[in-house]
Amino acid sequence: MQQFRGILLISPLKRVLTDKNTDMTPGKIMLILTAFLTVFVAVIPHLIWLVGWIISLFTGQHLRYAPFGWTALGLALAVVLLLSYGFFFGRWQFRVKELTYYNDNIPEAFDGFRIVHISDFHLSTFDDRPQMLEKVVDMVNGQDPDLICFTGDLVTMGRCEAEPYTGTLSKLSAENGVVSVLGNHDFLIYERRFRDDDERRAAVDSLADYENNILGWSLLRNSSRRIEAPDGSNITIIGVDNKNCSNQGFHTIDKGNLPMAIDGTDGFRILLSHDPSHWEAEVIPDTGIPLTLSGHTHAAQVSIFGWNLSSLMFRQSYGRYDIGGQTLYVNPGLGCTAPFRIGARPEITTITLKCK
Repeated sequence: MQQFRGILLISPLKRVLTDKNTDMTPGKIMLILTAFLTVFVAVIPHLIWLVGWIISLFTGQHLRYAPFGWTALGLALAVVLLLSYGFFFGRWQFRVKELTYYNDNIPEAFDGFRIVHISDFHLSTFDDRPQMLEKVVDMVNGQDPDLICFTGDLVTMGRCEAEPYTGTLSKLSAENGVVSVLGNHDFLIYERRFRDDDERRAAVDSLADYENNILGWSLLRNSSRRIEAPDGSNITIIGVDNKNCSNQGFHTIDKGNLPMAIDGTDGFRILLSHDPSHWEAEVIPDTGIPLTLSGHTHAAQVSIFGWNLSSLMFRQSYGRYDIGGQTLYVNPGLGCTAPFRIGARPEITTITLKCK
């Protein structure tokens, strides 16, 4: 299962879908994806018919083509309709999900503290409809957050993808600002234009500088930020670079250093870690961090009657999970790697802290 990529990462398409040097717009990507999947599903019934026809040559029985041809046509039409819905409507069905989180260790001064958790902008998603990003920002600010937590993958391929949206992203507003971490895409591991690792690292540093100094966010790179109340009590937000745990999902990049990030931290602690597989691999066995926020999975951008494809890759793929007094919330993201969503709606999660 570790090698499963899902429909968003089919290897013949991945290079085209993620290569910004090919001047790909969301519309062009969608046309290529639709054509590929339409042909793929139409070929399957034809292959079955071909095998049956070859067998019939030896058995003398006649195998009618019509049922297989109509099946191929039906499957092709279904793909076109579903992807059209996902492209034109599904990826813009933003919703706000409310979550109340109770814990005895939350200081009384932070009772009612509102955290808006967002993730996975993949800003090229909005290139054909930039007004939708403005809608997202308005929805986030409308939650009256005390803190905004962004759990990675601002971009898919590079800083240039974000710069057209600087004005919009700068409008994100909370009393205690925006804290963020870097996801696997933010390390630009899928971009092939770099000549060597030094050039790639420089581009990652440039993106980090963009978040810190242009957007004014607090980017936590294996570090923490303390938020104090007037009575002296505090909560601490801990952030790690993308931490790959390859026993789940697929191999990305491992830059997270949780021991470094938590060193010297106190108060009620909340961890931001892009990849949810990090929770079981290190957070639960090695720390007592009560609340972890993640993204990364997108719920595979396909959900059928509440079941999402990402559950084939991740044990914690979407929503809330509780084990032994520790909680993980996996946000399905706001953007897309391929420009469609079917059932797996983009989400803004509002978490209200409550001391019991």
